[in-house]
Amino acid sequence: MSVVTLANAFLIDCTGSEPKQGASVIIENGRIRDILDASAAGSGDVIDLGGKTLMPGLIDAHVHACAVQANPAEQHRNLPPSYIAVQAMLKLEQMLQMGFTTVRDAGGADFGFRQAVEDGHIKGPRMKVSGNHLYQTGGHGDKRRPAELCTCVAATDVGLVGAVADGPHEMRKAVRENLRRHADQIKLMCSGGAMSPGDELDVAQFTLEEIRVAVEEATAANRYVMAHAYSGAAVMNAARAGVRSIEHGNLITEEAAIAVRDADAWLVPTLAVYEALSRHGKEFNIPPFQLQKVEAARNSGLRGLEIAYRAGLKIGTGTDLLGTMVKYQPMELELKAEIMTPMESLLSATRTNAELMRMADLTGTVEPGKYADLIVVDGNPLKEIALFQDPARMLMVMKAGRIYRNLL
Repeated sequence: MSVVTLANAFLIDCTGSEPKQGASVIIENGRIRDILDASAAGSGDVIDLGGKTLMPGLIDAHVHACAVQANPAEQHRNLPPSYIAVQAMLKLEQMLQMGFTTVRDAGGADFGFRQAVEDGHIKGPRMKVSGNHLYQTGGHGDKRRPAELCTCVAATDVGLVGAVADGPHEMRKAVRENLRRHADQIKLMCSGGAMSPGDELDVAQFTLEEIRVAVEEATAANRYVMAHAYSGAAVMNAARAGVRSIEHGNLITEEAAIAVRDADAWLVPTLAVYEALSRHGKEFNIPPFQLQKVEAARNSGLRGLEIAYRAGLKIGTGTDLLGTMVKYQPMELELKAEIMTPMESLLSATRTNAELMRMADLTGTVEPGKYADLIVVDGNPLKEIALFQDPARMLMVMKAGRIYRNLL
């Protein structure tokens, strides 16, 4: 691969350092070779950025590529797996075009999607996959309405497909099955959720023993557990069991936030999904009971983030967006900036997420030796954090040194 220099950049390297004017980044063989100041000459093919902002590609730690309809409970009734797979591919390509060069799928996508991206069949972000999310009978992830009888979905189906695990024995087997299918991490549903038809938002799900079994099995395989958890009780259980990242946390209490901090775990708020569902839920025929839970989650989201922020938690960035609402993915940065500073919001979607996903040696910052996962935007996001939401201002997207979008 030839040498490329991105020259004359306003560089936000997301290491925590101050931005640099007139910087040049030299890229060779898909990695960052060097970073030069304004007085040094570049090498190879030189692309003059004209002072535009250069920064690491964004990382989303909570996506559902295979949730291709806004109402997951209806998706498998309406669409065959082949159609879902094609739509998931298109959704991944859209994420990359919006500047997300790495994502962590929180349930649904299996290792085949990850491999298809790595082999170049899908022009999407680098992926970490969870395979089947795990839930208890009647818990979040159980798509049956209260009157429905048991219906089984094969683990090989494509979509937002989970697997039930009741009791430590079933949990151990379900985790091992996901690990057998090359999951990068294990996803547990440890509380009620907004989009499930049969449970309340503020309940805790899975026993402490069940969660600990999942953590034990994941740790033995050098993997980790991420836990969907809204309520303080659910967050406490997950933290005490050794879960690495808590997803959502809208109803987190100060006590639970301290437990997460003391466990050295991460919190991944997902504010954009509630905003998007609040705007469009009715047009997607989301049932009233679920929309009520969406509003409750939306109304408590910033409060939960504020509690976590004041407690000093490590805060990542996720979006959790369903179907065509993935277009709101960049909005997460603006929503977080209502509590965090713009720089902290950027760091949560770059360096912090890379650390959470055990990829800090590969991506998340602009430093020599790391993948050339880079974006160029028109404007200064430290002064205008909402600019990521304007497609015309996402000027370049590069992943591992290859340019996938170029409006320069």
